[in-house]
Amino acid sequence: MKGRELRIIIAGGGTGGHLFPGIAIARELKKRCEKGHILFIVGRRKMERDIILKAGFEIRSIDVEGMLGKDLLQMIRAFFKIVISSIQSFFIMRDFKPHLAVGVGGYTSGPVCLMGWFLRIPTAIHEQNSIPGITNRILAHLAKKVFISFEESKMYLKKGKLFLSGNPIRDELMSPEIFSRRVLKSIDETVNQRFVILVMGGSQGARAINRAVLSALKELKKGGFLPFVIHQTGDQDLKEVTADYHTLGFDGEVMAFIEDMTSAYTRADLVICRAGATTIAELAVLGKPSILVPYPYATHKHQEVNARALAAHGGADIILESNLNGNALARKIKMYMKNPDVLKQMSSCALKTGRPEAKEIIVDQLMELIN
Repeated sequence: MKGRELRIIIAGGGTGGHLFPGIAIARELKKRCEKGHILFIVGRRKMERDIILKAGFEIRSIDVEGMLGKDLLQMIRAFFKIVISSIQSFFIMRDFKPHLAVGVGGYTSGPVCLMGWFLRIPTAIHEQNSIPGITNRILAHLAKKVFISFEESKMYLKKGKLFLSGNPIRDELMSPEIFSRRVLKSIDETVNQRFVILVMGGSQGARAINRAVLSALKELKKGGFLPFVIHQTGDQDLKEVTADYHTLGFDGEVMAFIEDMTSAYTRADLVICRAGATTIAELAVLGKPSILVPYPYATHKHQEVNARALAAHGGADIILESNLNGNALARKIKMYMKNPDVLKQMSSCALKTGRPEAKEIIVDQLMELIN
């Protein structure tokens, strides 16, 4: 298979959480097919384009947007964009002539996989979340194979072609040289070094988390607890949060988007974050203790379901955004700083739920489709 020239399309986007698993799958495909030509099809957001180009893959964009949660005029506009994006997908696929099309979630995967089915190109989809979105629920009836990340997804999708693969995570997070140090960083060492908290609200940040963390740090400082914070704010809150760190004398690194997640995860003793599927997968595989704050407006509240799936195994703590405030967050942080054994147990439980072999499972099945 290494000498065979293969053309594969991977479609998806909207957030980094959809794109990073796609990149992991693409890299595994490239390992097995040296002459593999992989094309990503995404929407028009700059963030999507930047992530794919940085990963070194070719990219094409289509005009697409979702229809959920919109008024009548917006839905009409979105419908016409779906028609336009389907036509765009048809011509891209006609010219590229792929042997396989893979949808990795987000509205972009819809028209691409639909056209793949129409052109009789083998098609597969990957659902990252516990509760599948409407796009993947529709595509599941057309795809040859459907990969899921959570057991909870089985009740929503057509049975018979489901594979519980887990959610692929980025190769750089699985580097053999530093994997043991990243997973097994001794919590007990916090006696001799600063306790490090990693804060992130997804690729676009989260204002509610940013504000709660700043308020919690004030409370912690009053009590003599001085953690070091690696804080991803998102673009909108960067200036405000950076100013607050300087004004209030908090120690940390503040940035809109963390480029080196390997370093951030390696250093972190505790992670405070949303509960997107890719984040959950990374926390589990790396065994990172976390306080999860599910995004309350996610479709079908899938982030809350994601979070509870990990917490049910003892691998995470949860604060719903409706209960999120500085005092509540400070109490939890203080408790974990004072009880490293609790963090160590949470890390162990998270590791047991991880699926580090996810991309290999998926690519094994994709190669069968191609053959």
